[in-house]
Amino acid sequence: MKRSKLILSATVVAAVGLLLGACGNGGGSASSKDTTTVDVFNIKVETKDQLDELAKKYEESHDGVKINVTTVGGGQDANAALQSKFSSGDEPSVFLLGGLADVEKWGDSLADLSDTKLAKTAIEGTLDGATKDGKVYGLPMNIEGFGLLINKELFKKAGVDVEGIKSYQDFEKAVKTLDSKKEDLGMKAVFGFSAKEFWVVSQYSAHFTSPEFDDNLQKIYDAKTIDFKYGDQFKKYTDLINKYNVQPILSLDYSTSVEEDFANDQVAIVHQGNWIVPTLNSLDPEFTQDKLGILPLYVKDDTDGKIAAGAPWYWGVNKNKDEKVVEASKDFLEWLYTDKDAMKVVTDEMEFIPAYTNFSSDAISDPTSKQIFDYLSDGKVVPWAHNQYPDGFSQTQFYPEFQKYLNGDISWDEVLTKGKEAWASDRK
Repeated sequence: MKRSKLILSATVVAAVGLLLGACGNGGGSASSKDTTTVDVFNIKVETKDQLDELAKKYEESHDGVKINVTTVGGGQDANAALQSKFSSGDEPSVFLLGGLADVEKWGDSLADLSDTKLAKTAIEGTLDGATKDGKVYGLPMNIEGFGLLINKELFKKAGVDVEGIKSYQDFEKAVKTLDSKKEDLGMKAVFGFSAKEFWVVSQYSAHFTSPEFDDNLQKIYDAKTIDFKYGDQFKKYTDLINKYNVQPILSLDYSTSVEEDFANDQVAIVHQGNWIVPTLNSLDPEFTQDKLGILPLYVKDDTDGKIAAGAPWYWGVNKNKDEKVVEASKDFLEWLYTDKDAMKVVTDEMEFIPAYTNFSSDAISDPTSKQIFDYLSDGKVVPWAHNQYPDGFSQTQFYPEFQKYLNGDISWDEVLTKGKEAWASDRK
C-alpha cells in the first residue's frame, strides 16, 4: 500500500511537472496561436471606461479574439505616445486620426477601408477628413458640432423668439435686446466667448474660412494661399461679440465661460460644441434638456445659416498587421456601430452623435445634439476646416494677431494681411 501510494504520488508529481513545464516552455502557445489580438490606441480619455467595457462585451461574443485598449491623453501627449509605439515596433492595430495630415503621415500603415459597411453607411461628408485619392483610410468615431450655443430660457425671458432668428440682422437685433435686459435677467453680458483659448478662436474661424474653399477639406488642406473671402462677415461677428462679451475678453477661459457663466445663466451665448453636454449634465441635467440650443452663423450671405459639424476623429486600421488582425480590427469597429447594445452605449453613455445612417436621431439623448445631427443630415453645415490649416497656423500665427485686434492694438486689415502671409509661407 505504501509503495502504491508512492508510485501514485510520483505519477501525479510527474504529470504536474510536465504540465508546468509545458506552460513554462510555451505549452500554452497553442491557445495563443488561436487568439487574434487587436490593440486599440484610444486618445479620447472621456471614453476610456465605456470602450474598455465594450471590448469585454465583444470578446464575450467573439471567441478567439482579444481586444486590448490603451487610452492615452488627459495631459499626456497622445501624438508623441502614438509615435513612440510605432518607433518601438509596438504598433497598434487600430488608432485615431485627426484629419488629412494624419492620413498623409501614417499613410504607409493605413488599410483601405472603402469597402467596409461603415464606410458605406457613413453620413455624407463625414468621410472627407480621412479620404485620399478616392480611398477611405479612416472611419468616423463620431460627429461633433459647434456654433453659437444659447440659453433659450434667457432668450425667452428677454422676449426674443429663437425660432424667428433667420438672418444675421435678426441675430444682431436679438443680441441688442438681450443686452438691454441683462440687468433684469441677472446677466454679466450677452456673450461668454473665451478668447483666452486658442482652440476656441480656431474653431470659430472655421465658419468664415471653409466657404472660401467650397467647404471641401481636401481643398483647404491643399491650398497654397487664403484670401479671407468672407473677412467682412468675420469682422461683423467678431465686433458684435467683443462689444457684448464678458470683459476682459482675453482673460476669459473655457472653465469660467462654460462651467460658471453659461451654466449659471450669467451669459446667454457661448461659442462651443456638443462636447460641453456631459459637463452641463454633471452640473444640471435639466439645462441640456430645457435650456440649451444652437444657432447657425450667417456667412455666405445674411440668410444662409450654417453650423460647423463633422467628424473630428477617425478610426484607422494598421494594414501591416497579420491579415487575421486586420480583419478582426475591421469587425470590431463595425460591431461598435451596428450591434444593438453597443450602439446604445455609443449614444447614451459616450453621448456621441453618431456618424452613420443606421442610427436614428431619436437615439440621441439631448435636444441640441439632435439639432446638430439634423443640421448635418440636411447639409446645413461647414466642416471642421481648422483641422486642415497649416501646422501651427491657428495657435502661433493667426491667434496672436486675433487677440491683438480684440485688444484694439491692430486693425482688422492687419489681422487678415498677416494671416495671408503666414498661410502662404507655411504652404510653400
